Amino acid sequence: MTIIHVVQFQFKELVPQEEVKAICDSMLALKDNCIHPTSSKPYIKSAVGGVDNSPEGMSDDITHVFVVEFESAEDRDYYVHKDPAHQAFIAEVGKVILKARVVDFTPGVFGG
Repeated sequence: MTIIHVVQFQFKELVPQEEVKAICDSMLALKDNCIHPTSSKPYIKSAVGGVDNSPEGMSDDITHVFVVEFESAEDRDYYVHKDPAHQAFIAEVGKVILKARVVDFTPGVFGG
């Protein structure tokens, strides 16, 4: 069952825009850089992201949002807990992020 993985960042105030762009590019590159341990192929179905542009004023200072799609909870769990490319990204991004939020869901599932 498809899992949607939503990642939100607030970068530290003094991080140069070039570094923010490089981090965002690295996040999106995980789609090709994360390799499944069994198939030896990329396993992220899709990844998109961008800067918050909501007029609602409810971002709570979150500035950048990414939506990553996985084929299954097993793929998502491997990504979160074991994937070496993702683990390296976490170590890199942790230096420049003030706040991060992650929310996952299965489309159409609203209970239990």
